[in-house]
Amino acid sequence: MNIPANLKYTKDHEWVSLEGNIATVGITDFAQKELGDIVYVEVETLDQTLAKDEVFGTVEAVKTVSDLFLPLSGEIIEFNEELETTPEAVNSDAYGKGWMVKVKISDRSEVDSLLSADAYKELIGA
Repeated sequence: MNIPANLKYTKDHEWVSLEGNIATVGITDFAQKELGDIVYVEVETLDQTLAKDEVFGTVEAVKTVSDLFLPLSGEIIEFNEELETTPEAVNSDAYGKGWMVKVKISDRSEVDSLLSADAYKELIGA
C-alpha cells in the first residue's frame, strides 16, 4: 500500500499536500481500494469557504457513495476537472492525477491536527 511520507493524512482517509497556504486534497490509496471502482466525483463547493471536517463533496463507487471531509478550514479554490471525465484516476493514481480539490487554508494551526504517514499507517493497520 502506498502511503507517501511527505503528505499529511486524516482519520477519514483524506491526504493533504501543502504548498504555502494552499492544500491539495484527495483520498488515500487505502480509501480508494476500500471503495472499489470509482465512477463519479462530485464537488459542488467550489469558491466556498468551509470549516475543517465539513463535507466538501462525494465520491461514488460501484457499490457505495462516501462523503468527502475537508481536512483544513478554508476556501475551495480549484476542483480537479479531469475527474469529471476520468474519475478512475482516483483508483489508478490517488496521490497524483486523482487529487480532488485545492484549498486556500485559513488556519495554519490546524495542520498540526493531521496525521503523519506513520500515524496513518498505524490507524489502518498497515
